Amino acid sequence: MIFKQILILFLFICIQSSFSSSIIDIAFTVKNLSTNQRLQLNFFTFITSLFQHTSKDNLRLHVIGDSDSHHFVNQTLQNLHYNHQINKFNIDDLASKYEKLISPLIKHFSSGHTYYKDPLFFLSPFLHQILPENISRVIMLDIDLRFDNDIQELYKLFNQFNQSQILGIARENQPIYRHLLWLYRQENPHTNIGNPPPYGITGFNSGVLLLNLNQIRQSSLFNNYLKNSYLIEQLIHKYHFNHSHLGDQDFYTLLSFEHNDLFFILPCSWNRQLCTWWKGKGYDDVWDNYFNCNNEQNISLYHGNCNTPMPNRIINEKLEL
Repeated sequence: MIFKQILILFLFICIQSSFSSSIIDIAFTVKNLSTNQRLQLNFFTFITSLFQHTSKDNLRLHVIGDSDSHHFVNQTLQNLHYNHQINKFNIDDLASKYEKLISPLIKHFSSGHTYYKDPLFFLSPFLHQILPENISRVIMLDIDLRFDNDIQELYKLFNQFNQSQILGIARENQPIYRHLLWLYRQENPHTNIGNPPPYGITGFNSGVLLLNLNQIRQSSLFNNYLKNSYLIEQLIHKYHFNHSHLGDQDFYTLLSFEHNDLFFILPCSWNRQLCTWWKGKGYDDVWDNYFNCNNEQNISLYHGNCNTPMPNRIINEKLEL
């Protein structure tokens, strides 16, 4: 009996040790990094905070970008003593290779917004095709992030996916989709689409993505939407989703109206969005319901989005490397 208990304990320790030392695949996109000081500051904050909380030996990086940005990333990582291989993908080559698949997404989810017409913002739905098949899970991240916790803890959330969930993503923390869906909500006053957490189908923010690549590869439902743009057009028409402009997160949001079971909802503490652009623009009565994070004292990952620099109160906190 004692021997059995010792054996069980030994196996448990081995499993835990194996998990803690497993390689975490991380993908991110960069463009114009070599000439844009704001992006450089964002990237330095992102990568140094990541390395502060997670061993470099547990990370495998996949970088999608232009050649000058790749060079900047290489130099930065060398200066931070990251000596592992970096898998680099040229953004122009990918845009050309997947042009027929990406073009419908750009057409429907950039709404004339020049910034979001860049293929850069539409690659995450195709990462299961871009990355080698031996990579089964990847965390895709924006670079305007600051870690306050070990990314291993985020990676563990993959184990909470059920059989239908192929992608982990956090809710949008502003009433963006409440606004975009005003006509559908007017025609359907009892809908929960566009409503705030915890019960609303709020819409998503794609700054942090957990992609179960194997599940995505096997999902005929998901891939049918990528291959057949008329399916997307049907949903756009049904929900009057005509002025979306935020790239891949609009695609995931629209898909969630019909197929919410595909998505695992990440805790707000793993994508604590700091943008307040929509505050004071007609939604003050419900603002807090969207923006507040119920785990405010234990934020693991800050997101300084809406194309603004990370706030000084976050960026200036000392990083001990």
